[in-house]
Amino acid sequence: MATYKELMAQKQALEAHLEEVRANEIAGVIEQIQTLMAEYDLTVEDITKRRRGRPAGSGAGKPKSELPPKYLDPKTGKTWSGRGRKPAWLGRNPNKFLIAEEA
Repeated sequence: MATYKELMAQKQALEAHLEEVRANEIAGVIEQIQTLMAEYDLTVEDITKRRRGRPAGSGAGKPKSELPPKYLDPKTGKTWSGRGRKPAWLGRNPNKFLIAEEA
């Protein structure tokens, strides 16, 4: 049975081998990409621009602004803005939980 030190040495050798193999494969992949880009006359902008759906970077990272609460549960103090899933405490008559609008 191998000792801890022997296994650690094997692990380090294997990790070094993994890094070497990965670097070689990455070099080949980059070469393939460059060849295809030249063959089809593509630029980096052509590759990064999205063609379907929302444009890249639109809305995904934007923080949503909070809406003011529209309904209030007097027992717990919980509020709901009227957006999203309706809370169970509203029941069948949500009008009795409406918060009076300030003028």
